[in-house]
Amino acid sequence: MENSLIELKNCGVNRSAKWLVRGVSLKVSEGQIVTLIGPNGSGKSTTAKIALGILKPDEGTNAIRNNIKISYVPQKISIDWSLPLRVIDFINLVETYELNEIMDTLSITGIKHLLYQDVRNLSGGEFQRLLMARAITKKPNFLVLDEPVQGVDYPGEIALYKTIQQIVKELNCGILLISHNLHVVMSQTDHVVCLNGHVCCSGAPKSIVADPEYIKLFGKNIDPTLAFYQHEHDHKHLPDGSIDNSH
Repeated sequence: MENSLIELKNCGVNRSAKWLVRGVSLKVSEGQIVTLIGPNGSGKSTTAKIALGILKPDEGTNAIRNNIKISYVPQKISIDWSLPLRVIDFINLVETYELNEIMDTLSITGIKHLLYQDVRNLSGGEFQRLLMARAITKKPNFLVLDEPVQGVDYPGEIALYKTIQQIVKELNCGILLISHNLHVVMSQTDHVVCLNGHVCCSGAPKSIVADPEYIKLFGKNIDPTLAFYQHEHDHKHLPDGSIDNSH
């Protein structure tokens, strides 16, 4: 695996005679952000489960470095909002941490001032930061973030992306970031994998903040944290889900 924390090679998962994903290869190393993008139903969550070691592939191999700590921020989490729950209590739900450890974590995610706030009163962005804080309190080597900016407005997205970069800087962990947005990813992302049942394309993202289409969507003065990832597909998908490479 060389320096990789996790590495997938031609992984595929088959359920009810249908391939949910197939031919997926990717790797994540320390201090690296790999962004997995694709439309809903493209197999992003399935791929994440393989990377986490939760799901065994039906073909291909997934290798996870021995003795690494892994954390996961799911796309959805169920909470009984009728129960009073403070931020500090939420962090300590599964494992109890020292106060200084919690404060360090909340400082990294920018919500140190919310230590004793009721979780029910947090904004969408604050709650996403809390989920990240809880995930990194145990100082993971590998962190999976599934749609971490969902339900957050655009300025909030930019702030959260900056927080993700800060997490990598502080912990030197590897991050697999999952998004359904096919066009907008972090300019600081090291590698992008476009998934649609299989790997359509992958590579380093390209910042094109001066591009007319970028300006049309985000304006001229937008924070350059976000950038387009340009790619061209060398094939098309047929109605049955197979690939036509003839054109």
